[in-house]
Amino acid sequence: MKIPHALKLRAAVEARRVLDEVTGIASVVVATPDGFEIASVARRDIEPARIAAMASSIAAIGAVVSQEARLGRCTCITVATDNGFALVSPVHSGETSLVVNVIADADAVLAQAMYRTAACVRALEAPQP
Repeated sequence: MKIPHALKLRAAVEARRVLDEVTGIASVVVATPDGFEIASVARRDIEPARIAAMASSIAAIGAVVSQEARLGRCTCITVATDNGFALVSPVHSGETSLVVNVIADADAVLAQAMYRTAACVRALEAPQP
């Protein structure tokens, strides 16, 4: 999948903003729906390529579940764990689709992370001049 260079740059900027603006965020990975990383930032050692691959699968499952349940378009999947959570959010920017994956530690506030992740998705979906 060919991702426009301008969208890759915006993804990198938005990933950095999420990491910088929400306490407790460990990493942000923006990926293609087929699981290839296009931008990532992290506060700790993670493997962005592995996160990208898994996030794309989670996003696909979320889309199918929301469709089967007739709930409308899936906007976010939350994976809660003992030590934090992951947010997986699909992005639809014109002809291009992406997946934003946010990994948060236990000290992160879920609502803050969800709010900022949604803002990231809106920024990536917005038409650019």
